[in-house]
Amino acid sequence: MADTSNNDSKVLKVLRVDSSARAENSTTRKLTESLLAHLSEGHNLDVTLRDVAKGLPFVTPVWVGAIFTDPAERDAAQAKSLAESDALISEVQAADVLVIGVPVYNFGVPAALKAWIDMIARARETFKYTETGPVGLLTNKKAYLVVASGGTEVGSAIDFATPYMKHVMGFIGITDVTVISAGQQMMDEKAAEKAEKSIEALAA
Repeated sequence: MADTSNNDSKVLKVLRVDSSARAENSTTRKLTESLLAHLSEGHNLDVTLRDVAKGLPFVTPVWVGAIFTDPAERDAAQAKSLAESDALISEVQAADVLVIGVPVYNFGVPAALKAWIDMIARARETFKYTETGPVGLLTNKKAYLVVASGGTEVGSAIDFATPYMKHVMGFIGITDVTVISAGQQMMDEKAAEKAEKSIEALAA
């Protein structure tokens, strides 16, 4: 990353979420790294890395029962079932900026990324129900979606990953969302290069 010694003293807390099954040669991992380097040119960054591809728990009957139980009345099993969810939510709550790698798998998001969403989208924690509908609680945050695909055109009618992620972000209160696209890499060998240029064009 770039030297931040002369940057503004305010620390920008960033949560980086990687979800690609590829540990190496992953377009989204490379682009999220580039984006963080770009952001570091204008800010001092405090980055938390969450690699969801390493595995997360799925929703279970105990988990569902726990979220509908008053926190003061949860038993040990219920508290244990929510421990990972609580930790993931704390990371999102603490972040000023989310940088999320979104590889498009079979027109949608990877199962690992969906598991992360299921863990963080919790009533009374990241959104609440009101008489007029659900309201997101994670306001005043910025999200970058770094989207990469092999054959799916990002933003097209068959891209169910990007609009889904934008909707989820808005659902939990994050409405300032920027998409960085490296789509259709199987047809466009310069797709990742174009995404790099779009990162360079962003205001740091």
